[in-house]
Amino acid sequence: MNLHIFDNESTLARAAARLIAARLRDEPRLVLGLPTGRTPIDVYAQLVAETAASRIDWSGVRSFNLDEFIGLPREHAASYRSFMWRHLFDHVNIRHEHAQFPDGMAADVEGECRRYDAAIRDAGGIDLQVLGIGGNGHVGFNEPAEELQAATHRVTLHADTRAANAGWFAGDVSQVPTEALSVGMASILMARQVLLLATGEEKAEAIAGAIEGGITTRLPASFLQLHSNATVMLDRAAASRLTRLEAAPAAPADRPAAP
Repeated sequence: MNLHIFDNESTLARAAARLIAARLRDEPRLVLGLPTGRTPIDVYAQLVAETAASRIDWSGVRSFNLDEFIGLPREHAASYRSFMWRHLFDHVNIRHEHAQFPDGMAADVEGECRRYDAAIRDAGGIDLQVLGIGGNGHVGFNEPAEELQAATHRVTLHADTRAANAGWFAGDVSQVPTEALSVGMASILMARQVLLLATGEEKAEAIAGAIEGGITTRLPASFLQLHSNATVMLDRAAASRLTRLEAAPAAPADRPAAP
């Protein structure tokens, strides 16, 4: 893995946004895989600023979000669709139909999973997959389990994952849906480049296992060790349990880390 450690969240967000912006400038028809969560908020704010400063054209860009809650209407403030439009898409000129999400309100959930995988294939696959990581090591909503699903699938969310999402529901974990749709591990690993972002001490144990531990379905992010073009950006807190920090110099804050 191409590992970079940053002093704080702000410098990480700036570097991540510049990496993504560089890809967008070079590839006007880039296919992006995008996450939601706390960490991407600052990244998206910086990416909006980079877009304005460099006049980046998003009209040919396609995006596929990693996941969505089941049973949550798309207009609900806590839906991941609403999150993405609020923090990114409302501020760039992406075409509405190019911003794709799994439909958590679909009557035929299995059919919706097949549709979403087909849409990713029809777009030519993901060029750059941006990821966060859960405290239990999940990526997307690929939760720790005896086995992982390759394709987009229905998942029952772990209690700690629901608790981590309670902030989007005024802190009331009982309002967090119990199920979600998630892109599978095969789709993530087939992306041409993966960018994993993590901040905060609460992610440190999962990061240490994902980077330095064995590959296990009990820590889904560990499968990123198999990817041939994976970049990991961490702040000091998220990197605090790594034992080989000397192999991971911090990327300069004033320019993006190399893809």
